[in-house]
Amino acid sequence: MSSKDEIRARLDLAALIGEYVQLKPVGGNRFKGLCPFHKEKTPSFQVDAARGYYYCFGCKAGGDGFSFLMAIENLSFGDALEKLADRTGVTLERKPQEKHNRDLYEINELALGFFRDALASEAGAEARAYLERRGVSPQLQEDFELGFAPAGWDALLKHAKARSVSELQLLQAGLLSEAPDTGRIYDRFRNRLMFPIRDHLGRLVGFGGRVLDDSKPKYLNTPETEIFKKGELMYGLARARNEAARSGEVVVVEGYMDVIAMHQHGFTHAVATLGTALTADHGALLARLGVSRIALMFDSDAAGQKATLAGLDQMIGSRFLVRALTLPSGKDAADALLAGDLEGVRQALSGGLSEVDFRIHSALAQYDVRSPEGKRGFLMSLLPRMQSLDLLDEVAQRIRSRAAEALGIDERRLIEWIESRAKRKTLTDVHVAGMTQDARPSEERREMFLAQQILQDPTLLGKLEGGVPFRNRLAQEIVDVARHAASREQILEHFRGRPEEKQVFEAMFGAGTYDLLPGDHNAELVEKLMAENRELSLKETESRLTESQLRAEIARLKAALAQAQAAEQLGLLSQISELQRAIEAERRSRKLKGRA
Repeated sequence: MSSKDEIRARLDLAALIGEYVQLKPVGGNRFKGLCPFHKEKTPSFQVDAARGYYYCFGCKAGGDGFSFLMAIENLSFGDALEKLADRTGVTLERKPQEKHNRDLYEINELALGFFRDALASEAGAEARAYLERRGVSPQLQEDFELGFAPAGWDALLKHAKARSVSELQLLQAGLLSEAPDTGRIYDRFRNRLMFPIRDHLGRLVGFGGRVLDDSKPKYLNTPETEIFKKGELMYGLARARNEAARSGEVVVVEGYMDVIAMHQHGFTHAVATLGTALTADHGALLARLGVSRIALMFDSDAAGQKATLAGLDQMIGSRFLVRALTLPSGKDAADALLAGDLEGVRQALSGGLSEVDFRIHSALAQYDVRSPEGKRGFLMSLLPRMQSLDLLDEVAQRIRSRAAEALGIDERRLIEWIESRAKRKTLTDVHVAGMTQDARPSEERREMFLAQQILQDPTLLGKLEGGVPFRNRLAQEIVDVARHAASREQILEHFRGRPEEKQVFEAMFGAGTYDLLPGDHNAELVEKLMAENRELSLKETESRLTESQLRAEIARLKAALAQAQAAEQLGLLSQISELQRAIEAERRSRKLKGRA
């Protein structure tokens, strides 16, 4: 009998499925319940434990224990085989390397038992006191299998040797270190609070240890081993994977204590990397588990902002929807929750900045785009994310558009520079000047001029036609806020703390900041531009309706592209490209009409 057949013979299918579905017996060792693979109100999901299969009469999903586990947990067959072999006690035939890895898992489990016993002992009193101060209850300590590594140099070594585990095996598992000068062997983890690290299948691959004094490093992980690859691992993922698959989202926080605090307060889709930025391997793993959205929740300090950008950079080219979250208090998740700011965490999770907004705001906060040096720095910082010219990469498209808007440059010329970037080692003032729009007042500058006049004389709002949205996002926001604000102070308060605050302040109180003509001629220009605005309103509405229809058709084609066979994809991409060119032509037409 093969291992697969032996697992089938031993597996209690009803018990396995019953861990995910509430089953009711219907007689003859058969059960029914609500299908976990589609939404339904009347149970159509059937389990025949005697025959070892399940079937849903609603969505037609069916199979044995292997197919169920693969579908419900997004596992490969090999991973499902491992889990069910462990569950049923079947010993799988293994290659030498697989047997070696199996030994490493078992050695880690032995070490975990030692660390957990140490935490409960007199030696672990300081670690228990630390956990109590951090609000980690005994039950939570049990759930996350927390432990303690005693302060001695060979406590674990002696414990393992007494159980016939050799020094070589402990070294291979990353539990011992060797002094390079003397060759002395000693415990790698000493006087540290221990966090067991499991892979997405729940296998114990290593540990993270936190000091309880001022020793360095503050955190120490298992070194790279055959089974511990920190660029592929995420702390808490084994516990978070079911909720992550159900919701389609993970929240990536900074450290072990942040994960524990988040889970303690019901945010059970929280995970953390092991001292690294997100990697492409992390992205591939999350995608396999059914995750489509990633929320990055790091500190609001410089290091946290850097970690957020690093995480965003690693997801370039992926199909994840990524957003950046910052807690109102500016603290990390564990400190905020310990301080009782549960509502602040909920607020952060419900909002956050899109990748586009976060990148633009971060770049604007870092560079003064009024100077040539600032413009160059701004563009170079955004270049890694702007340079994707994939038709389906909407984030790159939007960042290019926002960058062009922020600098007052021509987006088409920006794209031309990006395409020829490989031939140029630097970005010079000449390059930036080459992207600048013609000497006539740009439409967006005209809009900022109008917004400035409204800030200085709110009565002008009554003359402004409301049917034409501005292309300049800041000008549009200023006008929208001014319509509902009772005073100029309320307008300023709206922009308080944002990168645009200084720009709005200067527009409100800085005479001539956006003036288009010298002296008193600006007053005449205001009246002229207001009149043009009213005349363009109807034509603009009709033109934007056309663009809206084109965009709707592009969205439909993109949805079809995701389901299309390879042979059909080229034709769909060609249609999308043609429609995008039509939108650009429509925009150019509107721009020419506006200048006429």
